[in-house]
Amino acid sequence: TNVKRYLAGSLHWRTGKLLVSSPGTQRNAELFVRRLDDLCRRLRRYRRIQVICDNANFHDCAKVREFLARRGQRIVLHFLPNYAPNTNPIERVWWHLHEEITRNHRCQSIDELIELVFDWFGYKSSFAIETSIYPQAMAA
Repeated sequence: TNVKRYLAGSLHWRTGKLLVSSPGTQRNAELFVRRLDDLCRRLRRYRRIQVICDNANFHDCAKVREFLARRGQRIVLHFLPNYAPNTNPIERVWWHLHEEITRNHRCQSIDELIELVFDWFGYKSSFAIETSIYPQAMAA
């Protein structure tokens, strides 16, 4: 069978540190809200958390707006132009993950693949933010 799991992740703008939530069975608002809640817990010292989003329809839906309303002004979503993955640093992480791990794996189960993916995340604990696109980023 073609079993899938979806990850939601964020890349810390200044440090390049990757923050990934546990896998979900669907790529939807529930997974995204879980990602935002995880960011609030992990970045509790931050007064405001800026989140760059692509234009997936679940990034701006009732469930997400309700979550944001409960959090006040703590999380601010910024939406990229349509079809502009090159402007979103996390897309490069997903591309490398796909190239190095998920495209040609020989795992016997989805759990084995997830373990391999998280091992890769541990090995690649931070990523360089391209300063030509984001000139104020200080890559780790």
